[in-house]
Amino acid sequence: MTIMTNFLRSLLLTIIFCFVAPMLLVGAFLLFLSLVGYLPPLQNLSAVISHQILHFLAIFGSGTSFRGLCVISLTCSFVGSLFDTYAHYRCQILRIHS
Repeated sequence: MTIMTNFLRSLLLTIIFCFVAPMLLVGAFLLFLSLVGYLPPLQNLSAVISHQILHFLAIFGSGTSFRGLCVISLTCSFVGSLFDTYAHYRCQILRIHS
């Protein structure tokens, strides 16, 4: 029973972290671009790059950037949970054969 609770705890943490990681990464990059936008020579470049990122996210979100970011985060969360499940299964197989 303790193995199952450990697995579920690990799976839940993996799902949460894999969901939050892309949001933090995109948010930090957009924050960095907005801060770089205060420099006069790089103002246009940062605006174009941030617009392209938001347009890319809107493609996945049916026109809404935030929905696109949620879709990408959910996909990363799903892949992370699959990887965690595989790692748990592999650990159990190696434990049995040792």
